[in-house]
Parts: sequence; C-alpha cells; structure tokens
Amino acid sequence: MKKFSYLVFASNLFLLCSLGHAQESAVKTIPSLDVPRYMGTWYEIAKFPNWFQKKCASNTQAVYSVRPDGNLKVLNSCKTADGEISQAEGTARQVGASDSPKLEVRFAPAWLSFLPMVWGDYWIIDLDSQYQVAAVSDPRREYLWVLSRTPQLDKRTYDALLLRLQNQQFDTRKLELTQQLTSSPKN
Repeated sequence: MKKFSYLVFASNLFLLCSLGHAQESAVKTIPSLDVPRYMGTWYEIAKFPNWFQKKCASNTQAVYSVRPDGNLKVLNSCKTADGEISQAEGTARQVGASDSPKLEVRFAPAWLSFLPMVWGDYWIIDLDSQYQVAAVSDPRREYLWVLSRTPQLDKRTYDALLLRLQNQQFDTRKLELTQQLTSSPKN
C-alpha cells in the first residue's frame, strides 16, 4: 500500500509541476485588437517554415478586409519559383469578444466550415501601437509569422521584436526571412 501511495503522490506532483510549467509557458496575445485598424495589406517579413507555403519563393503578403457577415476575408498571395502568382482566399473569425486578438482562419470551402479541424488558430501576439508591425502564432508555437505594413523592416525594429518573441519562448532561430522583391518600373 505504501508503494501505491508513493506512486500516486509522485504522479500528482508530476502533474502539478507540468500544469504549472504549461501555465508559465502559455503564449500571450496582445490585450485587444482594433479590427478595422488591422485591415489592409501585411507583408510577410519572416516565418517558421510550414508545408502550406512551400511553393512560395518571394513577395508573400496577406490582405484583410471585412465581409458583409462581419467575418474577415483573407487573401494570401506569393510569387512561386517559376514566377507565377499563387493565391489562397480564406475566412477569419474572432474568438470571443469583438476586440479579441484570437482569431481562427479557414481556407477550406465554406460548406466544410462546421468542422472544427478546418479552422486554424491565428493569435496576434505582438503588435505595435501604430499597427505597422505584428507577430502572429498559435497556442502551441507551431507557426510564427512576422508581418509589416511595408515590404522591408528596419533591423532595430526586427531585432526588438525577436527579443520579445524569445521572451515568449519562441525559437527565433527557426525563422526564415521572406524575400520581398520590388518590381522594376516598366518602360
């Protein structure tokens, strides 16, 4: 019986320590989001590599706008290695209050929207007061995007953001910089 009691005690202690650690390392979002200010074009500055952007070689961006139903239209685009433009249109919805920085995004057809697995977490975890630079992730830190209103981000701003992301326990060494090429003027 003592052996069993010790095992139960040890298991409970491990569980409590694990829960405490999980709470300490939880991804923190920004306090609130002004959705109309977030709308518009965002350029991808860097990202954690992922399977659904493998074909993107440069010029990755997202354009957000409000749909008539109150949800958001998401139009992602990038240039592929062969010079083609690849686009994906999706829908985003807020989770919680109207100023919640937690959103869910779906790129699957609308008729599948009732399935929870077609929605992905889109949590805004860093955003400057001017709504010019943002970081977006998910609660498991599997994905990370650094976004800017301009195709280039100055080094000081980028480095300061990296430090804040490291403080949230993101491995910023995994970030892959995105090439943002400017078009040359046509004669």
